[in-house]
Amino acid sequence: MLTAFSTSSSNATLPTALRVSEEELGVPRQIGGFVLTLGSTLNQNGTALYEGVTVLFLAQFYGIHLSLASQVTVVLLSILAGVGTAGVPGGSLPLVMALLATVGIPPEGIGIILGVDRILDMCRTVLNVTGDMVAAVFVARSEKLRLTT
Repeated sequence: MLTAFSTSSSNATLPTALRVSEEELGVPRQIGGFVLTLGSTLNQNGTALYEGVTVLFLAQFYGIHLSLASQVTVVLLSILAGVGTAGVPGGSLPLVMALLATVGIPPEGIGIILGVDRILDMCRTVLNVTGDMVAAVFVARSEKLRLTT
């Protein structure tokens, strides 16, 4: 988690996550290698949450009322954008701007978020990596494999 926080990158944290899941959590190498690698690319829960909250915050900031349909659009596109976000620091900012434009919020509003984006990026990377490791443990247990801790 410390590596995830300091690098803000799921991809950069992957070797450490693989080692820790095997040595500390007892997840078999074949399970960890599959789940953590796939998770570092696809499991971007923190990013999806961040994008949705950012859009809703900026809508309130600009006084723009989002209809129920627009809110559902924000949720769905945030989830899809979270999957498509590269595991690099700040990789979600262009997707947030596109999402803002999609629901009628000025994309330049992202400038309000830029000051705190780095610390938020660090926190959501921790969330993503932790979720990946929990998923690896869950898959190992569901496969009735003995965790070797």
